[in-house]
Amino acid sequence: MPENTPETRPFTATPATPPAYAVPANTVLESLETSSAGLTAIEAERRLAQYGPNLLPKATGPGPIIRFLRHFHNILIYVLIAAALVTAALGHFVDTGVILAVVIANATIGFIQEGRAERAMESIQAMLRVKAGVFRDGKRVSIDSQNLVPGDIVVLEAGDKVPADLRLFETNGTYIQESMLTGESVPVEKNTGSVDVDTALGDRVGMAYGGTLVTAGQARGVTVATGRESEIGRISGMLSGVETLTTPLVLQINIFAKWLTLLILTVAALLLVFGYFVSHQPFADMLMAVVGLSVAAIPEGLPAVLTITLAIGVQAMARRNAIVRRLPAIETLGSVSVICTDKTGTLTRNEMMVRSAVTRTSSYQVEGNGYAPEGSVTPLDSNADPAGMKALHELARAAALCNDAGIAEQDGVWHVNGDPMEGALLAFSAKVLGDHGAIADGRPRRNAIPFDSRHRFMATLHETPDGQGVIYVKGAPERLVEMCATERLPAGETRPVDRAYWLEMAETLAQDGQRVLALATGPAVAGASSLSPADLTGALTLVGLVGLIDPPRPEAIAAIADCREAGIRVKMITGDHPGTAAAIGRQIGIERPEGVMTGADLDRLDDAELARRIMGVDIFARTSPEHKLRLVMALQAHGLTVAMTGDGVNDAPALKRADAGIAMGLKGSEAAREAADIVLADDNFASIAAAVREGRTVYDNIKKVISWTLPTNGGEAMTIIVALLVGMPLPISPVQILWVNLVTAVTLGIVLAFEPTEPNTMRRPPRRRDEPLLGPELAWHIVLVSILFLAGVFGMFSYAVDRGYTPELARTIALNTLVVMEIFHLFFIRNIYGTSLNLKALAGTRLIWTTIAVLTAAQFAITYIPALQTIFGTQSVPLGDGLLIVAIGVVLFVILELEKQLRLTLQRANKRPAPS
Repeated sequence: MPENTPETRPFTATPATPPAYAVPANTVLESLETSSAGLTAIEAERRLAQYGPNLLPKATGPGPIIRFLRHFHNILIYVLIAAALVTAALGHFVDTGVILAVVIANATIGFIQEGRAERAMESIQAMLRVKAGVFRDGKRVSIDSQNLVPGDIVVLEAGDKVPADLRLFETNGTYIQESMLTGESVPVEKNTGSVDVDTALGDRVGMAYGGTLVTAGQARGVTVATGRESEIGRISGMLSGVETLTTPLVLQINIFAKWLTLLILTVAALLLVFGYFVSHQPFADMLMAVVGLSVAAIPEGLPAVLTITLAIGVQAMARRNAIVRRLPAIETLGSVSVICTDKTGTLTRNEMMVRSAVTRTSSYQVEGNGYAPEGSVTPLDSNADPAGMKALHELARAAALCNDAGIAEQDGVWHVNGDPMEGALLAFSAKVLGDHGAIADGRPRRNAIPFDSRHRFMATLHETPDGQGVIYVKGAPERLVEMCATERLPAGETRPVDRAYWLEMAETLAQDGQRVLALATGPAVAGASSLSPADLTGALTLVGLVGLIDPPRPEAIAAIADCREAGIRVKMITGDHPGTAAAIGRQIGIERPEGVMTGADLDRLDDAELARRIMGVDIFARTSPEHKLRLVMALQAHGLTVAMTGDGVNDAPALKRADAGIAMGLKGSEAAREAADIVLADDNFASIAAAVREGRTVYDNIKKVISWTLPTNGGEAMTIIVALLVGMPLPISPVQILWVNLVTAVTLGIVLAFEPTEPNTMRRPPRRRDEPLLGPELAWHIVLVSILFLAGVFGMFSYAVDRGYTPELARTIALNTLVVMEIFHLFFIRNIYGTSLNLKALAGTRLIWTTIAVLTAAQFAITYIPALQTIFGTQSVPLGDGLLIVAIGVVLFVILELEKQLRLTLQRANKRPAPS
């Protein structure tokens, strides 16, 4: 007879003001005008028209054309379009086509990489599309879950996915896996009781939520919420309303591009006014000169190189099992200062395992991985009595026989069929005794009392090889201690049970985050074929306790240590119990004196108080989706760059809000993967540390690209500005500047994107979120290099003029001087955090030397091939002058390296503590 069946009686339709879980099941049935016999087909059709299908509404958003065009709405893209117009005005239509191709390529990549966010809604919706067993017109029928309506009576059985939010009114050994909503790895026992209004979702024992999985037992419930009104629907609504923040890279590039555009336009306008009104130059000539200045100053290839740098980062992270869904997320991950991580399946294996075993005289530590029946069982006391192993063997035998689960190996991985805790008990038994199947063959089961929340134990009746009967029982320690009259001693004898001892040991294991079960045995009448609770009263002997945990990933412990060394805080945010969260935190290295903060604690804090206290707490337990979202926002209020990892539907809103959302690819839900920026293909927290390293490398390379590009463009622009101000011919013509910008951007600029990770990358603290891309050091470097480039180009141009060379040859010498200085500047910029004066730095990479060879060949071509000389206005450079040009590059390199070493020495001196 199913337990807790409500009494059927006439009812009136009075809406229940409290939520369904806070009122008796009968009241919910009455308020929904239904009964245990279900709705009529006509009434169900009427309610379907009233409430709509049990589906989540599809997200409405801009069409593909608008989404594509939005990627052109960027100031740097406007600068590129302006550069294309400039090159078109100069008649360089090939360059115009190249620049426009870059613009379109950027928009296309963004459209493909970032245009799938709305699929998160569809993935959540798909979770509800299952078949449901319901009662219609008093008969059980199977319908599509999208046709469920409030008031429908739904039948649940083991293995079913719950089709909507149900208020249970019949349960029979019902367990539901709710980790997708709560983060708790162990299935939750359900009954029909009501709870307080402010009870956390994971403790609402009378509810079954849509999308969760029934792991054991049967139940019946009345549908109380469908579609957008369900718990999954509410999370979906949160997801659609969460603001996605601009990544630091995009934000910095936008700010920089605005200032660069303003600077170029201002300088160009001032020069045009100066030349026309002060120097009285023809307006047309000055306009063309200003156009040449704009061409020189605008870094046309910068966005393309930045995109390529990010794309290379995508490939590097894919090799480390991190799949990037949005390009700027790579750089964002490199700047992360806090990682908010889920526990279940992320820091832990999402598998139960016996960690401890306790007999009357000994305690044992159990090793192993998951459900594999392999691992050592060693006593914690080195002086433990060997005779105590007899009690341990009896404990393991009880764990194997009082059990309904099975474990099996598939493709090298052990899986459990049935309750995860029972699977863990089978693995423990095999570690102690060997093959658990052989144990069962020798003691066939004759009867059983299934686990029930009323008596809080399970019992099985077996026949021993000598024909005798034996009973094995497992259950809650406090219940079995009451049921046992004696306890097992090492040699096999018994004595009266010491209840205080066993309860104290159970509490010790529980405080360590373990879930505790007690196991007992007792005699039965030979040949007995039935078992009842009366057979157990006063006839049991307590054998011992076992403590089970969802073990942490070993690699996660090392990854957290790596993050700590890199200056990254790790905060655990889980729906599990505080004690379990604290224990896992201690094992993996996340522990602070402030202890654990629960979801109830968070509810008592306003946003300002939460922002104040959040920096002192690293473990948050019993949290809901709203709590996770609040925690991410509170950390962002401190100006921190926050990464959020998770695998469940409940993690999706926080994943979307975080600066870098990281989802688990194997065990993660589709909703989490779609809401995230990065997906870990191996569900390995250790991959996050590797991804952070790649992210920092990408940012370093982006910084190198900018540090190389802007000074060279600044040097080119300054040569034109100075020439206009002093009234002398341009040392480099506009067409030659276009050539330099085009050929060096696609060679020297791109090669920096492939630079390997510099030493000590993971020992530097994270940069601030508001750290400007164009900081004081970079600004000084731009000024210094621009001045040196100006001196080199003008110096060589003046040298050629003094030698009586033709203007074409003088410009050719100045042009090649500019390219050679850019090559030597490249070797300098490769090591921005260390010295460039060592063999490894000077040796470079094969790609660098290949690129320099290609660039040198191109320069020789326009310098010495007659057809190209005509196009670019060049002449052949004598050998002696060529060697002098190379010497100018060497001088540039030496000056820059000496300045860097002096600057780094001063920085280290300022950071050195004063002597005591």
